[in-house]
Amino acid sequence: MVVSARLIYLLFCRIASWLVLLGRSSAAKDVELLVLRHEVAVLRRVNPKPRLDWADRALFAALIRLLPKHLRAHRLFT
Repeated sequence: MVVSARLIYLLFCRIASWLVLLGRSSAAKDVELLVLRHEVAVLRRVNPKPRLDWADRALFAALIRLLPKHLRAHRLFT
């Protein structure tokens, strides 16, 4: 019983997240992908503590400003 309830809950959460994603504009999705890709690139360069140079900061500042406000809070770099 517990496993089936958990499975139903997880399926509901996944479907709800897909519906939210459908409601967003393609520009917001593209900007979020660019920010995430650049975050991954920075994290791959330095393992323990990523150090940002001026170009990284400028790119993040420009791209993050284009994200919707509720997505800005979840960024690794602000």
